[in-house]
Amino acid sequence: MTNRPGLIARVKSRAKALKREGETLLAAARDARTPPLARWVALVTLAYALSPIDLIPDFIPILGQLDDLVLVPLGFWLALRLIPPEVLAKHRARAAGEPQDPA
Repeated sequence: MTNRPGLIARVKSRAKALKREGETLLAAARDARTPPLARWVALVTLAYALSPIDLIPDFIPILGQLDDLVLVPLGFWLALRLIPPEVLAKHRARAAGEPQDPA
């Protein structure tokens, strides 16, 4: 049980990173420079992640949780690949709380 504090710290760190990426996706989806397909993938992924309705209901053993563990990260990955790098960098910096230049 000596590894418990390290595990909790890693889980908290990953949760914060996931929250920042969600904020980044939402902001990038609202940006006019984001292509329509990337915007659609980002919004559908975020809606699915926040929705209480699942593709496979959670009461079905293993498969119910597996769809959340596969579909949400896959949607995040696809949306982040479709968003232009300069748009993504701007919104990642904003989500991280870095100061922005007015231009």
